[in-house]
Amino acid sequence: MAFYRNYIVPCLTHLAMSNRRLGEYRQRTVSQARGRVLEIGVGSGMNLSLYGRQVERVCGIDPSAGLLRRAAARRPANAALVEASAETLPFDKGSFDTVVTTWTLCTIPQVIAALREMHRVLRPDGRLLFVEHGLAPDRNIERWQHRLTPCWRCLGGGCHLDRKIDDLISAGGFRIARLDTAYMQGRPSPFTFMYEGVACAAS
Repeated sequence: MAFYRNYIVPCLTHLAMSNRRLGEYRQRTVSQARGRVLEIGVGSGMNLSLYGRQVERVCGIDPSAGLLRRAAARRPANAALVEASAETLPFDKGSFDTVVTTWTLCTIPQVIAALREMHRVLRPDGRLLFVEHGLAPDRNIERWQHRLTPCWRCLGGGCHLDRKIDDLISAGGFRIARLDTAYMQGRPSPFTFMYEGVACAAS
């Protein structure tokens, strides 16, 4: 079990996140980051090269040592990598200008607690930038998401297919400033309904 968790899951996660169709979403989301940035679930570091000159410093956290080893090969000079849980962030209140999540909220066990932690470490005028997959509006797809999630969660490193991302972000204390939802290009499926947007830390 430990071998699966420490070696197989990081490899599968890296392969899944290497999907070329995700690149456009990454670029749009990460390009909006400013100042001091905290990336939640940095994984194998696929976003690290996308941060622009408007970013002063990036801190990427992930609970997986295996994925962080992969990320270290991509780490630019202004980035730090920390093995940590999103539910208990090791940072002071108001430490960051921007928090970024890309296909991360589906896997965090205590996702509301994690979002509250993100809210805590953001400055009052800070922003949460996110692109996530989650619960679809179509009843047939939704039913399959609920059916598949228990099995998929075990195979996919804790990934839930049926989380309603906007509701979770609001429950974490954020105000959603912009939200775009749509299926990723191609045939609708339980895996491809995307939530993309910006949320404000101000209460």
